[in-house]
Amino acid sequence: MLLKNFYKINTLEVDEKKVISTITINKDHEVFKGHFPGNPVTPGVCMIQIIKELMEKVLEKELFMESSSNIKFMAIINPEKTPDLDLLMEFNKVDNGYKVKNTTKFNDTVALKLNAIFVEKEHAIV
Repeated sequence: MLLKNFYKINTLEVDEKKVISTITINKDHEVFKGHFPGNPVTPGVCMIQIIKELMEKVLEKELFMESSSNIKFMAIINPEKTPDLDLLMEFNKVDNGYKVKNTTKFNDTVALKLNAIFVEKEHAIV
């Protein structure tokens, strides 16, 4: 986990090509002291990191985001108001890695949509 104690995995269900997970963001994490004091907002880069880490856990491989074709931040994730998130990740093996389509929600609100290609870290061109 890149950011120690940033979130907790509550559930992680894996189907052949689908992952359903619930997580809780740690509202007391030091990231929120600077982003932003008095009005905490979960950084988008942290949300992308969570998706990568969940896929690494499922695939049991270290991954690198090679590309993304669509990332939409649609609602602010305030960890004091909505720390519990539902993530749905559909994934397929492709030539150079794994194509992942993610939807992240809190309650019935879509907060993030992401389409990306993750490759095994050893095959990443950095």
